[in-house]
Amino acid sequence: MKTVKKKSKIKHVVYLILALAMLVYALPMISFEPGAGWVSVFGAVWAAFAFLVIGAHLHFILGVNEEKQRALDAVRRAKLREWQSKWTEEGKQGHGM
Repeated sequence: MKTVKKKSKIKHVVYLILALAMLVYALPMISFEPGAGWVSVFGAVWAAFAFLVIGAHLHFILGVNEEKQRALDAVRRAKLREWQSKWTEEGKQGHGM
């Protein structure tokens, strides 16, 4: 299981580097002059999407999802213990009648 996560992180690092390289290559070529019109709009939207892709890969690489998943798993385990204790109490009361 660990090797799958490691391969996945390596894949995200490669994609992050590719997205950064595309952004570094394209930003100087994008014209943000007032008369450029749709070219400027397209360049700005493209750069925004590139930043979103970079942010998503950084989010995954830094393990923010893993921390959230651990917290959610802890909450689920606590709820399950609570429900199990409730069921055993109800079972004891039902057998006592």
